[in-house]
Amino acid sequence: MNKRCLQILSAFFIIFFTGSYAAAHCEIPCGIYDDEIRINMITEHITTIEKSMKQIKKLTSSKSIDYNQLTRWVMNKERHADELQKIVTQYFMTQRIKPDTKRYSHKLTALHKILLLAMKCKQTTDLSHAGALRSLLKDFQNLYFEDE
Repeated sequence: MNKRCLQILSAFFIIFFTGSYAAAHCEIPCGIYDDEIRINMITEHITTIEKSMKQIKKLTSSKSIDYNQLTRWVMNKERHADELQKIVTQYFMTQRIKPDTKRYSHKLTALHKILLLAMKCKQTTDLSHAGALRSLLKDFQNLYFEDE
């Protein structure tokens, strides 16, 4: 096999089989957006964060702590908070909220508060942060879709 063909096959393998891929929506702009799906994804991340918090509390209150499971739940909570923050910043703040839209500053403020609450969820197992996150997402949803 020639060197060029081997390079192309190697690149193909790395891109499609290593598991490292860009999961974020494009920024070219393609014009293909589904805001409701992103809201649903954030809601699912919040639900997962809540479940992770509950499992962490349950595991730490046990007589014999299963540190392997505890670590996995902490990492799960972190990953979902990160994914939530990525949707807020890369999808909504970067691509969807335009400076000339109605109630621009209110939308940005709500999104920033969502980012801060996601950070609080990463720092603690306080379920009130997840509840506040869910409530704030509803507020943002109402603001965002009022333009339609």
